[in-house]
Amino acid sequence: MYLAKEKKQEIFEKYGKGKNDTGSTEGQIALFTYRISHLSEHLKKNRQDYNTERSLVMLVGKRRSLLDYLMKKDIMRYRAIVKELGLRK
Repeated sequence: MYLAKEKKQEIFEKYGKGKNDTGSTEGQIALFTYRISHLSEHLKKNRQDYNTERSLVMLVGKRRSLLDYLMKKDIMRYRAIVKELGLRK
């Protein structure tokens, strides 16, 4: 698999509350962002990989749902994660 256990822990440690905190909203958003960028690069090389394209669309939807939840729950945390990940310009 393209995502090693150490890389996941690094993402959760940086954006979550700790390396074992896999349930935090910020950690999940960061993980989805990493996976989305990986799948986007794959699709640039393999344009007709429709299963990956569908997976990418579903992942973007999940991330959007988490971002909407975080925006309703705590706008400051939303703004911080969006700025840190560079999702908006």
